Amino acid sequence: MARLKSNSIEIMAVTGIGEIPRGADLASLINEAFVRGGGALVEGDVLVVAQKAVSKAEGASVDLSGIVPSDFAKSVAQLTGKDPRVVEVVLGESVRIVRMDRGVIITETRHGLICANAGVDASNAPGEGIVTTLPKDPDASARAIREAIRRMTGSDVAVIVSDSFGRPWREGSVNIAVGVAGMAALDDLRGKLDDRGRPLRTSVVAIADELASAAQLAMGEIGQVPAVIVRGYAWQRSDDGAGPLKRSPDRDLFR
Repeated sequence: MARLKSNSIEIMAVTGIGEIPRGADLASLINEAFVRGGGALVEGDVLVVAQKAVSKAEGASVDLSGIVPSDFAKSVAQLTGKDPRVVEVVLGESVRIVRMDRGVIITETRHGLICANAGVDASNAPGEGIVTTLPKDPDASARAIREAIRRMTGSDVAVIVSDSFGRPWREGSVNIAVGVAGMAALDDLRGKLDDRGRPLRTSVVAIADELASAAQLAMGEIGQVPAVIVRGYAWQRSDDGAGPLKRSPDRDLFR
């Protein structure tokens, strides 16, 4: 059942990238910074890139000075204590409100992600009165970075776009994969045998989420480390993106 090439994996922060401007060639910035630090992307690496970095490069940001909140946004803002302009952006990024309570808005995004504030965030945003949103298509963003890295280095790497999400029943946030390219996001172990020869019936491991969470240990929330290289994990090839990580409504006990 071992899934690693060896008994260990290596997690390497890509430092020295600095602030990421709108329109930046993110793949080049990451590769050049890694090379300056004495590293080199090699075949089989997993490149984990922070969603905020992708959003900045793609211009997925909103200037709140141009937002006119609706009456509904104003009423939600009054209930939650949030800026009504931010609420308007959150609503625009959402297909439905899942729950509102204690100053928290949980929504389902256009991507099918269920998270706080539809991923709209003011932390580390590129300016005062600016909020970032999730990339329009995180899988497409991951594919573009992967293809650019392959052109520059000749190496076939997997790419994960990660973001910090809260969790039901648990305090604290963890990084999860919102976009995936090149690798299978899930490792389905059903039908395989455990160490005692018994068949596994329900074991499906969220590999992309686990790698994203591991990368967060080197990435952190501050310090401008928007990318991490995970080396040594034997990922399986797939073009399915992050979609398999989303639980379908008919299998979701909490909808």
